[in-house]
Amino acid sequence: MADLPADPLSKVWNPDDRIGDMLKGKRGLIVGVANDSSIAFGCAAKLRAFGAELAVTWLNEKAERFVRPLAEQLQSSIMMPLDVEEPGALEAVFARIEDQWGKLDFVIHSIAFAPRDDLHGRVVDCSAEGFTQAMRVSAWSFLRMAKLAEPLMKDGGVLITMSYYGADKVVGNYNMMGPVKAALEASVRYAAAELGPRHIRVFAVSPGPLRTRAASGIAHFDELVDMAQSRAPAQRLVDIAEVGRVVAFLVGGASSGMTGDTIYVDGGLHIMA
Repeated sequence: MADLPADPLSKVWNPDDRIGDMLKGKRGLIVGVANDSSIAFGCAAKLRAFGAELAVTWLNEKAERFVRPLAEQLQSSIMMPLDVEEPGALEAVFARIEDQWGKLDFVIHSIAFAPRDDLHGRVVDCSAEGFTQAMRVSAWSFLRMAKLAEPLMKDGGVLITMSYYGADKVVGNYNMMGPVKAALEASVRYAAAELGPRHIRVFAVSPGPLRTRAASGIAHFDELVDMAQSRAPAQRLVDIAEVGRVVAFLVGGASSGMTGDTIYVDGGLHIMA
């Protein structure tokens, strides 16, 4: 398999992962890389390490200067902007994939957004506009990607999105993202049922709290981190490399008998009462 550049891949690339090109020939889209601390970057680095070919997007021109160098280090075949709220932007990405690759094996959806005022307030106080926007970016965009990916997954495929424990239990300060992520997890189950006959498998991966750019928008995030470290059986946070290894497993053939699940990668935090 090809050697990968050292930095910033060094914090997610581990020689112990060198078990062969188990994903060689697989091609997939990674949405949600913001910097080298992003969950999406951990996934991308592991998928590339196992031999997959990647298409990587960035949100806008401001984000490009952080993401493009990472995409280049990952030897990405396709690199382009994607703002899911911009009309036609998603369609343009999938058209490029169809034109250049003609097929698609997996999609990693790792984006979420809620307006700050709505996110920091009570769920019952959130605005209709804020709730709608959060649902559109964080949940509906995954369903739209699934629809656009379906005709390109001619031999089956895997769709993965990122969730959080707050979708299932009330977590202090997670607020309106709880209902939004709950809708996302329900969307995974319904999509898995609908796309199963096409041999397309669908998952939500639910990491514990990670110090990412997106997480910084959650009020009192440090308290949430402290809670996770103290309550999880592992007594620590997971890292983006651990999330990436689980995603690589789901994309690979070893998980062929699974679909529709929410897979927790949180050091066991979710089992605690």
